[in-house]
Formats: sequence, C-alpha cells, structure tokens
Amino acid sequence: MRSPGKILTGLLIAGLGVTLLPPAATAAPPDTPRRDFGNGPERNEIAATDTLAGLSADSRSSGSPSSESRSESWSAERRGGGYPRQTRLRVYPENPADKSIKLGLVPYHGIAPRLNALQAASNRVSAEVIGQSALGRDLYLVTVTAPESASETRRQSEWRRLIEDDPGRAARDRSLTRDYKAPIWINANIHGNEWEGTDGSLRLIEQLATATDAATAAMLRRTRIYFTVTNNPDGRIAGTRANGAGFDVNRDHVTSSQPESRAVRAVAIDAQPLVMLDEHGYTGTTLIEPCTPPHGQNYEYDLYLPHAYDNALRMERQVNALGLPVDIPFRDFAPGDWDDWPPIFTPMYAMYHGAIGHTVEIPLRVNNADYDTLPVAELQRRAAVNTSVVEATIRGALDYTDANRVSLIAGQIEQFRRGWAGEPLRDVPDDFVPGYGPEDRYKTEFPRAYVIPAGSPAAARLVDHLVAHDIRVSRASRGFALSGRSYPAGTYVVDMHQPKRGLANAMLEAGRDISALVPQMYDISGWSHRLLWGAPVSIVQRGALPGGLRPVTVAAPTGAVPSGRGDVLLTLTDAADVRALNALLNRGVPVRRLADGTVVVPRREAAAVAGTYGVRFTAAPRGATGVPLTRPVIAAAAAADELLVLRDLGFEVRPVATSTLNAGESLAGVSALYVSSGLSWSMLSPAAKTQVASVGAVITRGVTGARFNADAGLLPVTAVAGRSDANGVVSVVNGHGPVGSSALPHSFVYSPLWFTGLGAGVVAEQRYAATPLVAGHWRATDTGTGGPADAAGQAAVVSGVSASGTATVLFGTEPLFRAHPKGLYPQVANAILWSVTASVTAAS
Repeated sequence: MRSPGKILTGLLIAGLGVTLLPPAATAAPPDTPRRDFGNGPERNEIAATDTLAGLSADSRSSGSPSSESRSESWSAERRGGGYPRQTRLRVYPENPADKSIKLGLVPYHGIAPRLNALQAASNRVSAEVIGQSALGRDLYLVTVTAPESASETRRQSEWRRLIEDDPGRAARDRSLTRDYKAPIWINANIHGNEWEGTDGSLRLIEQLATATDAATAAMLRRTRIYFTVTNNPDGRIAGTRANGAGFDVNRDHVTSSQPESRAVRAVAIDAQPLVMLDEHGYTGTTLIEPCTPPHGQNYEYDLYLPHAYDNALRMERQVNALGLPVDIPFRDFAPGDWDDWPPIFTPMYAMYHGAIGHTVEIPLRVNNADYDTLPVAELQRRAAVNTSVVEATIRGALDYTDANRVSLIAGQIEQFRRGWAGEPLRDVPDDFVPGYGPEDRYKTEFPRAYVIPAGSPAAARLVDHLVAHDIRVSRASRGFALSGRSYPAGTYVVDMHQPKRGLANAMLEAGRDISALVPQMYDISGWSHRLLWGAPVSIVQRGALPGGLRPVTVAAPTGAVPSGRGDVLLTLTDAADVRALNALLNRGVPVRRLADGTVVVPRREAAAVAGTYGVRFTAAPRGATGVPLTRPVIAAAAAADELLVLRDLGFEVRPVATSTLNAGESLAGVSALYVSSGLSWSMLSPAAKTQVASVGAVITRGVTGARFNADAGLLPVTAVAGRSDANGVVSVVNGHGPVGSSALPHSFVYSPLWFTGLGAGVVAEQRYAATPLVAGHWRATDTGTGGPADAAGQAAVVSGVSASGTATVLFGTEPLFRAHPKGLYPQVANAILWSVTASVTAAS
C-alpha cells in the first residue's frame, strides 16, 4: 500500500541528550487516510528476531543470492502442454493460529483444497506452484482460460515472443490481432495483513470456473487470467505486512532479494500481461491508480495513461455500484501524494514489461490495532465489504481488457517497438488525458548503451541480475573501441535498442534529484544499480556499437588465483570477497589481516574458494604477517534487511534487543555488536550493561545507533540527523581509514545522519560531497535546516577507539538498506573486521 510521504522531525543527538529540530516543511493533511509506511525510518525501532532460525538452509527460501538465473524460475513455456495444466497441490495441516480465520476469510491451509476441488470440477482452472515463500510455503499461480490444445498453447507463446522480439512483424500479423489471448494478471496479498485480495480472487476464480453463460465462455476464449492468489502466505498467516524474512515484498522488485518477488517477476516476464492489478488495503475510501506525479521518467507514459485512466473509471463504476466511493490519485490527489516514481512496487515494475499496472486499495481497515480491538462481527463485516470491492475491481478490469483487447495489444507492441528502434520518449501534451499538465511531464533520455567491463564478481552479479529481469545483455567476442575508450574481449554491452529499455535504464541510470518538484515522497526516490552495486559501468551516449556481440544467458566465471608460489592476497571490495573470507574462516583456515584491510590467505585454500565465489586473488607481499583472524560472531540489534545481509555475507549473527539482553541473553563468544534498531543503552539493566560493555567492537547505523554511541560514551562526536524522509543516492568523499579506503564514491541514505565535533582519535572515514544528492528527494525543513546543504562536507561514517578500548564505527548512511546497495556491503564487513582486530590489538 502506498501513501503520501510521512514527514517526521529531525533529531540532534548531542552528548547524552536529544533535542528535537523544528517540524518538517510539509506534513500530510490530517484528513489523509493513514497508510503504512513500509520499512523506512521506523526500521530503527524494533530489532528483527530470528524468524528463519528453525529452517534448514535447503527449506529456507529467503536470501540475497550472489547470482541469479531466469532458468531457475517458473516458466509456463518450459512446462509445455496445453490448458488446463493442473497440479495436485499439497495440502497443509490446519493452522488455527492463521490470522485470516478471525476475519472470516480463507486461511492459507484452506487455499490448496479449494483450488484442488476447482481443478477437479472445471477444465478452465489450472493451478501451479511457482516458488516457495521465505518460510518455505508454496506460492500458487492460478490460470483461468478456455481449454487449449498443446499446439494452440505453443501458438500463443510464439505470439507472445513475437510481440517482444519482433514487434513490427507482430503489428502486421492479423492472426495475432484476431486470436492472441489477452493476458491479465491479478496479484493478491503481497502485504500479508492486507488479506482480502486473496478472497476476492478465489471468488472470481470460482465464478469463472462454473459460469454457464455464453458471454463468460467467449471472454475466456479471448483471455487468459492469471491469479497469484497469495503472494505472501507467511504474512497472511502471521498477520504481518512483511514476509517471513521481515521484508516488505512490495519494495523488492528491482532488487529481487526475496523468493516472493522473484516468483512474481517470473509471472510478469512469462505472462507478459496487458493489464495488471495489485490488490492492497486499507485507505478508508477505495483507491485505484493511476498515480500523481512524480511519474517514473522511463515509462512510455503516453501509452500507459489513457488505458490506465479509462480502466480506473471502469473499475470505479463497478465499486460505485456497491454504494462505495472511489479515489483515483491522478484525478483526485495533489502531486507527491501517491506517486509511481520508483519501480519497487509490483504495478510499477510490471509496467516495464508491457502492462497497464494498477495498485488497488480496498477501503475498510481490519489490520494492525483494529484487528485486536474491533469486535469480531465488525471485522468480518468489513472484510466482507472489502472482498466485494476486490471482486468488483477485478470484474471491471476484466471487462475493460476484453473490450479494449485490440488496442491494449497494439500498445504493448508499440512499447516494445519503440525500444528496439531506440526512439526518444514522446512529448505528452497538456490534457492528453483530462487533467494532465506540466506537473505530470517526466521523461529521460536513453543512452545508446551501457558497457560493463568483465572480470569482477560485481560485474557478473549485475549482468546475471539484468538477464534475470529480461534485459538483453551481450558479450564482445573481440576487443573494441567505443566513445574513445578501448575494451577487451569479454566486455558486456547493454544495447539500449531493446524492448525493455525502460527497465534497463531505470536500473542503470543515476536517477534524478526531484526534491524541488514535489513537496513529499512516500518511499525511496533514488536508486541505481550502476552507482550502488559495485560494478564499473560506462555510459555510451551515441554511436554505432561494435560487431561480434553475442547474447548472454549467464555471466562468465570471474574467480582467479595468480600463478606462482607463496600466499595470496584478498581485497574485500565486494560481497563475494566477504563470503569467500568467511567460508575460509569457517573451515579454520589460517588467515591474517594486514593494516590496509587486505587479508593473506594460503594459496591452496584460496584456489578452493576462488571459483565457488568468483573472487580474484593477487600475490601477497613477501613476509606479510598481519593479525590472525577468526570468524567473527556478531550480536545484532538490527532491522530484518540488515540481519539477512549480514548472514548472506557469511557472518554468524545472533539477534539481540534490549528486552532479550535484560532477560539474561548471553553474549559469550560474541566478537562485535551491531546496533541499528531496538537497543537502548539507557534501558539496559546493570547486568546487561556490564555484558554489553565487555564486547570490544561496536558498529552502529542511523539514529538508534548514534544514540547508543552517545549513551554508552563511546566515540566523542555529535550526531545530527537530517530530515527523516530524505532518501537517495549521494556522492561521498572517502578517507583512508579501514572503511573508507576502498569504498565506492557513492552511497545511499534514508533519514541521513552526519557527525560533527569529532574528538581526538575519531577518523572521518567518509564525508558527504560538496553537493551530496545525486538522485532522490532531500529537502530542508521549513526552518532551512536538515537539508543536503547542511550535510555537505560533513562526516558520514566515522571510526575510532573509545577511551574504554572499544573499537567503534558509526554509519550515517544506509549500506545494507533492503538488501539493495550491494556495492556498499564491504564497508560494513571491513568495519566489523577492523573493529574486531583493533579491539584484540587494544586488549593485548
């Protein structure tokens, strides 16, 4: 669910006190329905628990994989055969704790039996498993369509590929226009405690499966309807917005850290829907997109908006027939109140795959405090109304898709044709759709290509990620020169003359500073795989591309050990390097850390991990000694995304919080303490304080971490927090300390923090550049404070050893945010390893 920006106050943390800055410049009006913010600034408040601890690595589906492959995803085409393609779904034991039961809705364990019965009763219904949730529960895709022979299904698949791969030919194919089945996709329950999308979908599936009228039969001969009936079964059962790993899946679509988002990515690519609905709740009044500005600057908005607005009007009439009002943000809200700027949301992501995407918000709240305080009868009344609203919106979208099938197909073909042709985005005139004006006009200029030098694990990861998202990447079979620069054979090229260039550019461009364009933003406003994922990427603005380019299905191996004898050296500049190091430490391999942060590894052991992790070793200097390393054990009071990344890097991590430490949780064997959420020094018991103080290495992030540093009397600094809704990609200037010396020149912030008044021995590892914000939304408060001008030149990351001997690193940036800025992970790993070795050295 998306909402107007929730503007919070900034903080000044000085010494042991906290002083509130004046309120932010703009706040949401008091009559705006309260909507859940996701995992932004509030992720500082509650430390993540070990929700995945009871699962084995094989049954646990969450994580941030170091590589991706579309071949591992569900695919209707690879399965083959016609329709129906029915699967006997496994049935889960009854779970009386399922939170949907109280609402009178279908519990997760009731879904498979219902779908199995529908498959047995109707040849229009096909149910498949397209993946597993973070906690290992099946994710279902239900396809409703008229029966097809295997040859008919192959023909549909050929047309789908033709639309993407040769849109010019597709536009001339009269049989395609006449007989291609219009795909429409309904995604439900991506937020686990927004339940009724599942129930409304099941109701529609049952009606379509059993309807005997000629109109329904004819519609199903012209249409395929795909339902992902619950995109978040873990959250549905637990009554939580997040999945079982603590992630908001509706923030993950260009990062793909979660199995649920990877599953629906496969649907978006393979089904290639013309229309897509994402059913959410709760906004008081039913809400149906399209959105307010800012609009994503890589969309073909002239193709999207007319259909999106007319479809919204069609759905609105269906909901009005229930006696309920509807808000359409594009028509009814102010700029910045409900945007479609970042591609992290399911409909916005689906738009890049050719869909007319809509978020639908059902009206009556039944979650959070209402779930616990309202009478059961009232909750069930609300849930019944919401289920009817879901049904109505899907009905409206089905009617619209069927009535406008030819035009929708033509629009998708045109989107992909423009991509292949490399045409610029269209200028959209005022009142192109009623109300469209200058405030709606967002567009970018596509470069000719992006070039990714091969050989690093970061480059391989980025290439695999792009390919997994159906972005075309090629590899040069011979060396070439482009825009005055020479590249060797094996270099990767992202030719921007391709069908899904909008998604490619949304991932690879720097982005845009939109701070002055809208007063507020709901969620992230800046992201960039090129600037934040660690791979060097060049931009080619124009010119002819070289010959000898071959399509890539998977990146080439990158691991290497130099020839010769003696030990080798590993520099921790990528997450893969950290994983390899922790794997060595876990095996008990003797590894030494040098003063510059590099690690010395025995040659034989290096060869064993180079290929597995894709890391490259260099020759170690003769006589290199260094400090012996053991695998760090981290006690983490952290957000769920940070907990996941630390484990993905191979660290042993024990979740902690104020409450668990006060209850006597032991820190025996802990090497370092990571603090960003849910841990307050001042609220610890005397015994817990004694135990925490015995840990000689501390790494903190954000306001909670800075407060912990101040209250515990560690580093003598003053932490200043900027406007708390500020976020984006920032330029930084790196120092020469253990964290900054090998860091990227860009970082990411959300509720940015900086440090002033650095005391003796405190090192500025990283500073904000003179003009910090590259892309995103970061404004000053109405008093003129808390903006990027105040942060310019200030320390963003600092390190030092406290008077008590605790090696400490404080982050004012967000190096692990939602498992996205992968090129920043080594900063945290280097902070951990430095603080652990520094504390050992200080103790000795």
